[in-house]
Amino acid sequence: MDEEIFNMTIRKFLKEVGVTAQREIETAVREALRGGRLQGTEKLGATMTLEIGSLRFTHVVNGQIDLA
Repeated sequence: MDEEIFNMTIRKFLKEVGVTAQREIETAVREALRGGRLQGTEKLGATMTLEIGSLRFTHVVNGQIDLA
C-alpha cells in the first residue's frame, strides 16, 4: 500500500463529504425556515454515518447544530 496515496485520497474524500454535507444542511435549514418548520433558534441534533461496505466498517458521529 502506498501510504501517501492512501492518505491523500482519504483527505480528498473527507473534504468532499464536508463540503457537500455543509451545503445540503444549509439548504435544508433555509427551506425549513422559509416553510415555517423552524424558527431559527433551535438546536438540531445531527448524526453522520460513514460506511465502507467492503470492510464492514461503520463509524457514527453525533453532534449538534445550533441556529442561534
